[in-house]
Amino acid sequence: MSLLNLKNAAITIGAPLFAQLDLTLHPGDRLALVAPNGRGKSTLLIALAGLGELTEGQITRKRGLVTGLLAQDVPEGLASLTARDLVMQAVEEGEDWRADVALDELEIPEGLRDLPLQGLSGGWQRLVMLARVAVGEPDLILMDEPTNHLDLARIGQLQRWIQGLPRGVAVIVASHDRAFLDDVATRTLFLRDRQSPVFALPYTRAQEALDEADAAMGRQHALDLRAARQLRRQAAKLKNIGINSGSDLLITKTKQLTDRAAKIEAAAVPAFKARSAGEIRLETTDAHARALIHVEACEVTAPDGRRLFRCPELWISPGERVVLMGANGAGKSRFLSLVAAALRGEAGPVRAAPSVVAGVVDQALTGLDPKATPHGLITARFDLGDQAARTALAGVGITVAMQTTRIAALSGGQKARLAMLVLRLLRPNFFVLDEPTNHLDIEGQEALEDELCEKGAAALLVSHDRSLIRAVGTRFWWIDSSSKGGGRLTEVDSPEPFIAGMLAGG
Repeated sequence: MSLLNLKNAAITIGAPLFAQLDLTLHPGDRLALVAPNGRGKSTLLIALAGLGELTEGQITRKRGLVTGLLAQDVPEGLASLTARDLVMQAVEEGEDWRADVALDELEIPEGLRDLPLQGLSGGWQRLVMLARVAVGEPDLILMDEPTNHLDLARIGQLQRWIQGLPRGVAVIVASHDRAFLDDVATRTLFLRDRQSPVFALPYTRAQEALDEADAAMGRQHALDLRAARQLRRQAAKLKNIGINSGSDLLITKTKQLTDRAAKIEAAAVPAFKARSAGEIRLETTDAHARALIHVEACEVTAPDGRRLFRCPELWISPGERVVLMGANGAGKSRFLSLVAAALRGEAGPVRAAPSVVAGVVDQALTGLDPKATPHGLITARFDLGDQAARTALAGVGITVAMQTTRIAALSGGQKARLAMLVLRLLRPNFFVLDEPTNHLDIEGQEALEDELCEKGAAALLVSHDRSLIRAVGTRFWWIDSSSKGGGRLTEVDSPEPFIAGMLAGG
């Protein structure tokens, strides 16, 4: 028996978010929900949870279906509660022990359970809220960007938890993390503003199947239009002959051919063309130096003087894209701060060549003043006229109405694309990118990967996005905290041992 059925489901908010969605969900299904930013993933999950309505179509649920929703943000009023109290709120009186069981299953340390949620890292907040969902023993778990703020170790923990769920529990996951979707999903739904297709495949294979289906539809559309044009040409010839000869039969035949052409044109379905959330395009300048960044052999320490790791002498040359890897607390952020200091011209163990033009994006997007407007930011920092600035902002998906509102009001995806526009206008030859895909949808992630590879600029990247690491990295530096004698940074040939170790539990 199915858990729920959607028939011809659609939601329109101003414009259609998605339409013509037919879906049957069975016990044990693992469904990936994929769409660009702003195309209705969260809205659909809210409707499936019974907290919102469809614009068209219907949802039929199994009688007594229990649904749990992990939203992207912590609901108002809950952040001041402790992790333990948050989960206990979701259990019946006298069954407080179940809260600790749920926290145990998600491996949330005992030392964090009596701290206010707002005092925990974003990753631990996500897992505590998931424990709150899970303790209700839902038949269907809806997850909205569950890997947000999680490092690879916590992503591996989440994947093991999903794989360990009871066989009858179904999961729908909305995520932009391609590797995560490949690991946990067995079916993939692509939300579209016309006919939302479903494939019984994990994400990457489903995307390949969708591309093939779109290409086939495009070829068929072209054939249909060609056939209609041929019919209209035949009709035109017969019409001339019929008029000149006075033949009523030819006039009738002309109408029949024209009608057939019109029917073919009306039935012809063009290939789907996705509405972009905004382009990502980078520009670079040439680097006239053999080494853009030079790192002396040194010991990297925390601000309090505690030694984090030993670092050998290293260089980053033009065209090299270095991925810096390490567990949380290993010292990645500290190393990035040393690089940032060198880019500002400060003395230290890291030196930057005079020809370096740096483009820096951190995971908090601190380069974007939340009180400024997108238009004000761009025109203040770059020599662009009013119209050029507006055109550039519209190109990255920031509408005219949003261009003069505060940056704080933008979505995460819009802020990320604004940051990428700033990078383009800077024309750097060295990128420092700390979790650059955190707020980008899959389209944006793939565009960023392509741009970094095609432009050939040097880069230093920190990311938990396995797909990005594999696609972009040419060199890999691993801060290994488990090495004898304390942590040390070493260069490795491949990121795979680090990734596998982190997913297995760090």
